[in-house]
Amino acid sequence: MVFRLKTNLHVDLGDLQNEKERLSLFLHQKLKVNITSNLNKLVVDSDALSPKELERIVNKFVYHQNLNSTHWVSLEGRVVKINTFKNISHAKKPEKYKKKNAGASSTITQSWGL
Repeated sequence: MVFRLKTNLHVDLGDLQNEKERLSLFLHQKLKVNITSNLNKLVVDSDALSPKELERIVNKFVYHQNLNSTHWVSLEGRVVKINTFKNISHAKKPEKYKKKNAGASSTITQSWGL
């Protein structure tokens, strides 16, 4: 009989502490595994789940909560991290082309000598 050590996967929430309960419920519904909370991390208790699959599901959660414009998901060993983008600027982009003489007409007046 071969005994396997149970290895846990971790989800580091970063600055999304207020989403801990939602993410825990989302993971439990999608993966049907036990989820425990530990400070700013969630511990996923599963032998069959790969870290890459957990990263995919957490990325799906970030997308469904409309957090993908401010956060991104990475995998570091057996830890899935939710990171925040740096220097997010939603300012209006400058116009690339401004037409010179915007008020001038672009048609030429034709005079016919009769």
